[in-house]
Amino acid sequence: MKTPARNLIVIMSDEHSPKALGCYGSEIVRTPNLDALAARGTRFSAAYCSSPVCIPARASFAVGKYIHQVGYWDNADAYDGAIPSWHHHLRERGHDVVSIGKLHFRKTGEDHGFSDEIIPMHIIEGKGDLMGLVRSELPVRKGAYKMARYAGPGESQYTFYDREITARAQVWLREAVRRESDKPWVLFVSLVAPHFPLTAPPEHYYHYYEQNLPMPKLYEKGERPTHPYLVDYARSFNYDDYFDRETVKRAVAGYYGLCSFLDENIGKILRTLEETGLADSTRVMYTSDHGDNMGTRGLWGKSTMFEETAGVPLIMAGEGIPRGHTVDTPVSHVDAYPFILDAVGHTEPSLREGYPGVSLFDTAAGAVPERNVLVEYHGMGSTTGAFMIRHGRYKYVHYIGYPAQLFDLETDPEELNDLASNGRYAAVLDECHQRLLSVCDPDEVDRRAKARQAELLAQNGGREAVIERGDLGFTPAPGAVIAFD
Repeated sequence: MKTPARNLIVIMSDEHSPKALGCYGSEIVRTPNLDALAARGTRFSAAYCSSPVCIPARASFAVGKYIHQVGYWDNADAYDGAIPSWHHHLRERGHDVVSIGKLHFRKTGEDHGFSDEIIPMHIIEGKGDLMGLVRSELPVRKGAYKMARYAGPGESQYTFYDREITARAQVWLREAVRRESDKPWVLFVSLVAPHFPLTAPPEHYYHYYEQNLPMPKLYEKGERPTHPYLVDYARSFNYDDYFDRETVKRAVAGYYGLCSFLDENIGKILRTLEETGLADSTRVMYTSDHGDNMGTRGLWGKSTMFEETAGVPLIMAGEGIPRGHTVDTPVSHVDAYPFILDAVGHTEPSLREGYPGVSLFDTAAGAVPERNVLVEYHGMGSTTGAFMIRHGRYKYVHYIGYPAQLFDLETDPEELNDLASNGRYAAVLDECHQRLLSVCDPDEVDRRAKARQAELLAQNGGREAVIERGDLGFTPAPGAVIAFD
């Protein structure tokens, strides 16, 4: 779709579930700035990440391809700039392409394609989470206690980091009006909230804690699904061992409080656009790298294929984007790549050959028929590759060596009833599996991922060495203390 070239701000958060925004239907979480953005733009109701964990998700977003196409499999295998990104392509064409905040790429000093990386967060020691390379007899995470222990009111290294990211973004925009350029710029602002630690600024935390918050869905032990993939994850990332009902309330209030803190920071950035006169010439896109289980099914963190985790908020606004519009067609983060190129005026076919994405401009305009999107996972807390296909009303999840799952999201949006063993859905199950095979060969992909992980594991001293190195819990913000457990 032809659109006039405009400046673009891409705002990405970390671990923001689509279930935790007012404009996505939450009656609890306050997100007035994101709600206002959706009201003046387009909201995608069925948007998905490429992988529900930070590093693969962010690598895929950068290069516009699925994980199995690029090979950044897990949190120890970060983007290094070797595969051209949309940042590279736009910088090469004379655009100013700047990042502020979390990137979670391999290390500073590599060319990731940006004109400038301002206060970036990259993986620790260029190695990241080496324990995630262990894919059999999964180790128990010694840092899992941090999820419960840090839940509460206050400030953390992440809230301080987000305040600095927001300030730097405001400064950059105010200085942008002083710069002369004949080409649109792209600013990638990457905030960390609501990623744990679940420590939220008090004004946001207590707004939720003082309510009668409901317990997470399917939280009671007798309610939890017992699919072996979920059991593997819960045993390795044993966050819930440290929770009781009071701690759950603190954690949920902390998560929701961080969502509102995130919204506050986004509001500051959007107001700066207005105050500088840049709003009319700048489009805005908001999304998150993946979602968060938020205690549902007794799970915390990410790494599953449920809507809370594989689903993401995706909102965009500006010229050429329908106002007050909701799109139900499934979309993926791989669709951001052609959208960003289109937004700044690059529609040449050579930049799209071999890429699976469809421009979000086209989908928002209703020009895209029914399609499938893929989510895949090959990382920490899993012994087997997981592949999700969204096909119309159905969500199909294929596991190597484990039973499949099937959900009808039209009649069961909370994914309470797995239909995979119901014989009446055998034809649907088969059709969804064939759709998956048309995208990739899951067995071949699983073998390739594990071969790469075995190679990296050997390079880092083997199983016992990486387990001895320990668990960070979460990547430290720039300048923060590195403390393994």
